[in-house]
Amino acid sequence: MTKGNSTKITDELYQYMLDHNPPLDEIQRGLVETTYAKFPDAAGMQSAQEQGPLLAFLVRLTGARHIVEVGTFTGFSALSMAQALPAGGRLITCDVSEEWTAYGREAWQAAGVSDRVELRIGPALDTLRAMPEEPHIDMAYVDADKESQIGYWEELVPRLRPGGLIVTDNTLFHGSVLDENATGSAAGVQAYNRHVAGDTRMDSVLLAISDGLTLSRKK
Repeated sequence: MTKGNSTKITDELYQYMLDHNPPLDEIQRGLVETTYAKFPDAAGMQSAQEQGPLLAFLVRLTGARHIVEVGTFTGFSALSMAQALPAGGRLITCDVSEEWTAYGREAWQAAGVSDRVELRIGPALDTLRAMPEEPHIDMAYVDADKESQIGYWEELVPRLRPGGLIVTDNTLFHGSVLDENATGSAAGVQAYNRHVAGDTRMDSVLLAISDGLTLSRKK
């Protein structure tokens, strides 16, 4: 196996990367800080700071107008994508927590994008199954419970337009994808990665970004 050029991401190099990416705006930064202050034990569920500008970039790159997000938490990723949507664009985001998503609602309102974001509280599979069955989604971001991800995938792919994009977070799952005895969420991610890699409807690449990020484009 040829590994190629491998750069160890030190704290200093990570900061260098952030310094050379689009900076978070005041509302994005405030939401990140509030999340860590209010939910220190759960803040790891928030998308990494560098993923906000990346998601916004992908929205613009694909020309997405209709986005679906599975897993809202406190709304940082939804905020980043909604801000990149063109006029008339729409983002539907799914979560089960009124408490966590309340902070997202405040941030979306403050950023002037609340008219673009529709929060649906309830099991995400139910929300997805209630959507029109024809291909109409331009982009989806999946960052929710790992044992249900194949179910999310199977509901999203038929509803994705040709050329549409699914972005999945945590596909390296802290390295536990290498554990042959993995259970629970880690086993769920392993199964999901195998499922995605074998789906001939999609072209997919798994990237070592943050905790693993898989980009999947519908053929």
